Amino acid sequence: MTTAKNNGASPLDVEIDALNGGPAGLGQYAGRAVLVVNVASKCGLTPQYAGLERLHERYAEQGFTVLGVPCNQFLGQEPGSAGEIAEFCSATYGVTFPMTEKVEVNGDGRHPLYERLTGFADAEGHSGDIRWNFEKFLIGRDGEIVARFSPQTEPESAEVVSAVEKAVG
Repeated sequence: MTTAKNNGASPLDVEIDALNGGPAGLGQYAGRAVLVVNVASKCGLTPQYAGLERLHERYAEQGFTVLGVPCNQFLGQEPGSAGEIAEFCSATYGVTFPMTEKVEVNGDGRHPLYERLTGFADAEGHSGDIRWNFEKFLIGRDGEIVARFSPQTEPESAEVVSAVEKAVG
C-alpha cells in the first residue's frame, strides 16, 4: 500500500459538523486509524452498516474508528434529516460509530474532507470522484491516507480487515 502525501494536511484537520450538530472534532482521532465511509440509508449497499459496526467494535480498543459521512448525492438515497438518519442507523443496525453531518462528496459543493480524500487511488487505480455510497478510505494513525476501497468491497472483507490490522498494528 502506498500512502498519499498531503503536505502535512491530514484529512482529520478538516472542519466538519457532527450529525447531531456542533463540530465533529476530527482532531480527536489523531493517533487512531479511521475508516471514512460515505453512507446512505436507502441504498442496496446499506446492509454494510452492520459490517462497519462489527469492524468498529472489533478494533476500537486497538485505536480504530469508523466514521460515517451521510451523503444524498446518489439517487437521493439519504433523504432524511439528521435525526432520521441517527434513528435509522441506531434502530436498524445498532450503529455506535460517529457520524458527521450530511455532505456532498462530488462536484462543486464537495466537502473539503472529500477534497483531501479523492486524490488517493484504490488498488485498481481509481482516484477522483466517489463512485457510489459506501466508498471507503482508511486513514492511518499518522493522518495519512493508506487505502481506498470501492463501494462494493464489504467492510469485513479480507482486504479491508488486513488493511485495518496493519493500520492499528
